[in-house]
Amino acid sequence: MKNNILKTGFIMILAITFASFTSVSEKSVNVKNSKITWKGDKVTGSHNGTINLSEGTLVFEGEKLVGGNFTIDMTSIVVSDLEAGSGKEKLESHLKSDDFFGVDNHKKAMFKINKVDGNKGTYRVYGDLTIKGITHPSTFQMTIKDNTATANFKIDRTKFGIKYKSGSFFDDLKDKAIYDEFDINVNLKF
Repeated sequence: MKNNILKTGFIMILAITFASFTSVSEKSVNVKNSKITWKGDKVTGSHNGTINLSEGTLVFEGEKLVGGNFTIDMTSIVVSDLEAGSGKEKLESHLKSDDFFGVDNHKKAMFKINKVDGNKGTYRVYGDLTIKGITHPSTFQMTIKDNTATANFKIDRTKFGIKYKSGSFFDDLKDKAIYDEFDINVNLKF
C-alpha cells in the first residue's frame, strides 16, 4: 500500500513538473502593426491591395506554435495599385459586391489553426478558412521570428463561391478572365 501511495505521489510530482515546463500561452496579434496584402491576377494584368485584421491570437506551447484564430475585416478591402479617380473606388466597390466577397452579408472572414507541424520557427499550418460563410481547409508555411509571424499562400476563390469571370466556369472570356487563385501575404506582429 505504501509503495502504491509513493508511486502515485511520484507520478503526480513528475506530471506537475513536466506541465510547468510546457506552459500554453495565447499571444494577441497587434492588428495596427500587422499587415495583410493581396494580389489578384487576370489575363491582362493584376491588382493588389490590403485588407485589415480585426483580431487574432497565436497559441504557443512553450515556444512552439500550436494554434490560433484570426478574424479579417472584409469591409476594409483596399486597392493599392490604382489612384483615386482612375477606377480605384469602382474596383473596391466591385470586390465588396456579391460578385466577389459580398461584404454586406459577410463582413468577416475567419481562419482557425487546427494543427501545426514543425519547430524552431518554421511551421506547416493546417486550418479552416471561412469566406462568405463557406469553410474549406487551408494549409501553408508560416515562419515566426522576433514576435513576427509571416506567411505567403494562395486561395482559390472558386471554393468560396466566387466565380465571377472565372475561366473554370465560363467559356469565351478570352482576355477578360480573372484567375481563380489570388495571393495573400501576411505579416503579423505580436
